[in-house]
Amino acid sequence: MIHESAYVEDAKIGEGTNIWHFAHVRKGAKIGKNCNIGKDVYIDTNVEMGDNCKIQNFATVYQGVKLGNNVFVGPHVCFTNDMYPRALIWNEEKLEKTLVKDGASIGANSTIVAGITIGKYAMVGAGSVVTKDVPDHGLVFGNPARLKGFVCECGSKLTKKAEKKNLVLLYCSRCKKEVSVDETIYREIEA
Repeated sequence: MIHESAYVEDAKIGEGTNIWHFAHVRKGAKIGKNCNIGKDVYIDTNVEMGDNCKIQNFATVYQGVKLGNNVFVGPHVCFTNDMYPRALIWNEEKLEKTLVKDGASIGANSTIVAGITIGKYAMVGAGSVVTKDVPDHGLVFGNPARLKGFVCECGSKLTKKAEKKNLVLLYCSRCKKEVSVDETIYREIEA
């Protein structure tokens, strides 16, 4: 379903995807199946988006961004794509690539600085400015966003269960899953 007020250029739109009021999807964008593109969302040229993504109202997803499957992008989230922006100097050589892996969630009003990777099932807290890579299952928030813990696929915060050979075993009390993370990354939150 594409709302009559949305503007969709020559883009590939997957089956079951909904594009709502006043959204703009640019030429060459690839949107997967069963996605929900909210009101006033802007999806730039050549953006790639997997299946089952939810992009909330007023988010801007600029060229160079690739979203995996099941990614949540909250309202007013802004992805950037140029580390040294100048109005008089723009060409595709300045474009920085950003990757958001499967299952990640980005909270409302966050800014994602160009050229980073947000790991699988990571969670970015609302209002964050993400300036560096986020590990799989990482929980980051603040300005600049800092690693504050780890989250399960279900979204609950994980607790430390044990340590084994360069890994820390984490446990979800809600869904009972276990997740292993690199001990050097885990140490960032203990500092």
